[in-house]
Amino acid sequence: MAKLAITLTKSPIGAVPKQRATVEALGLRKMHKTVVMPDNAAVRGMIWHVRHLVTVEEIAD
Repeated sequence: MAKLAITLTKSPIGAVPKQRATVEALGLRKMHKTVVMPDNAAVRGMIWHVRHLVTVEEIAD
C-alpha cells in the first residue's frame, strides 16, 4: 500500500479552529515536521481541508 509524507509548511495559528484540529489530528505539531500516513480516503480528505498549510509527497513501497 502506498504512503503519504505530509509536511507542515505554514503555521496554523491564524487558521480556523477546525483546520487547526485537523493538522493536530494528522500528527503535525511543529513547523517543517513530516509524518508518514497511509494513502486512504480518510487521510486524503483531511489533507484536502488543510491543503494550503501542508505539502504532500507520495511514497511508493
